[in-house]
Amino acid sequence: MIEGKLIVFSAPSGSGKTTIVQHLLKQKDLNLDFSISATSREARENETHGKDYYFMSLDEFKEHIKNEDFLEWEEVYRDNFYGTLKKEVERIWEQGKHVVFDIDVVGGLDIKHIYPERTLAVFVEPPSIEELKIRLKKRKTETEDRINMRVAKASIEMATAPQFDFIIINNDLQKALDESYQLVKNFINN
Repeated sequence: MIEGKLIVFSAPSGSGKTTIVQHLLKQKDLNLDFSISATSREARENETHGKDYYFMSLDEFKEHIKNEDFLEWEEVYRDNFYGTLKKEVERIWEQGKHVVFDIDVVGGLDIKHIYPERTLAVFVEPPSIEELKIRLKKRKTETEDRINMRVAKASIEMATAPQFDFIIINNDLQKALDESYQLVKNFINN
């Protein structure tokens, strides 16, 4: 069995990390599987429990915290918790695969801290805060207030970028996809 590695992609919401992670998962030579995060927020219209997230009630999430079931967790917004269940990482490693995360910056840095040698931490940066706001509006999944809250948080998150192993500026999607693939390939082969 291979010694599984952890590949973390973190970024402000709307930076393109999910698109990059989905692209990498299609590259069979990388032998990746997606770490499904747990969350206490409601599922969006197009999201599926057990595929996009493990959706749970606030009480269920807090019970998992109490039982120390999470590798990392955070209250991202008031009563909106996100986290990585330890059993999720173990499940992927047992399959002989590497774990890839699409995760917020605090969670990404927490994983890097816990497994410093086994983790590649990549920060995906939008070309600008203005472009980020445009991308979030195009999604048409959130209110203006919620978008403004995400944009405000993005400035704080972008200040953490230097703590990551690599920064990819996503102003050209194909270039960002190619850079990400090469970074991951080099990391898992070393």
